[in-house]
Amino acid sequence: MNTQPAPPKLDKKLLLADPSLRDGTFNKAVVLLAEHTPEEGAFGLILNHPSGKTVGDLISDPEFLELWQIPVHLGGPVARDQLTFSAFWKRDSEFGFATRIAMNEAKTYLGQPDTLVKAFAGYSGWSEGQLEEEIAQDAWTITEPKPNLLNFPHDLTLWKSIMRGLSPYHQILSGAPDEILSN
Repeated sequence: MNTQPAPPKLDKKLLLADPSLRDGTFNKAVVLLAEHTPEEGAFGLILNHPSGKTVGDLISDPEFLELWQIPVHLGGPVARDQLTFSAFWKRDSEFGFATRIAMNEAKTYLGQPDTLVKAFAGYSGWSEGQLEEEIAQDAWTITEPKPNLLNFPHDLTLWKSIMRGLSPYHQILSGAPDEILSN
């Protein structure tokens, strides 16, 4: 008889990087965990690391002119040479999303009410058991995405905004200086 507790269901959650993850890639990262199974690993996208580029800087095909102004975010350290699109929406007070959508599908989401289309260079990926181990080491804080997620700027301030609303401890953590030991 197996007495191990079932692993938590993590897909569709937000992962907030612990301040100790200051390697650049996950520094104050807010990762939307789109897919997760303990047996196969996880796939996510960093929502708050803009690259400073737009889709038009990377793709010149006039068929996708509508997408050219979309900012490109760094989705993670894996496959940064690949551009993927995702759509995020708020419907009936609930947050929803579709990741890894084709460019033609991304065009159909443009202009839909309460919908945000984003482009990502790369993604965040974890192999079997890797994410669970990182969570056990307190590298990530797990939370539900709130419907108002689309109302915040998707830059480094997003991490602080979400952290502040979790608990008094997280509020203090969100205001800590980057170099806490030098303070």
